[in-house]
Amino acid sequence: MENKTILLVEDNPDDVELTLRAFKQNNILNEVSIARDGVEALDYLFGTGKYKGRDKKILPVVILLDLKLPKKDGLEVLREIRQNELTKLIPVVILTSSKQESDIVNGYKLGANSYVRKPVDFKDFLAASKALGLYWLLWNEPPPTNP
Repeated sequence: MENKTILLVEDNPDDVELTLRAFKQNNILNEVSIARDGVEALDYLFGTGKYKGRDKKILPVVILLDLKLPKKDGLEVLREIRQNELTKLIPVVILTSSKQESDIVNGYKLGANSYVRKPVDFKDFLAASKALGLYWLLWNEPPPTNP
């Protein structure tokens, strides 16, 4: 069975709830694993820390990554994802409220597949999450799990 889990890396509980609600309303029924800081995200991916023993070969189909995270920021998480053979091909969408040009440039330099600003309005957020879901979960052809 093909894994279709989404890894949502987000520290703001309101944004987590908003994202989950938007996915539900858009019939995006994939399992969503939530990491609330950068260290937890890497622990999930690499099967360390509280995720020790998790099958590291079962990777998310896409990572939605906030930038402003506690413990380890999103750009550092992205750097570590791209430096590891196991995770370097996972699609990573930066989903953040940051409008800083340096964040956009650095995100792409480090290998982000997409950079999406979180809409403030819930209707706009619904539309954005629907587009993200359709593209990354339905239309996009992900890399093979064992290239």
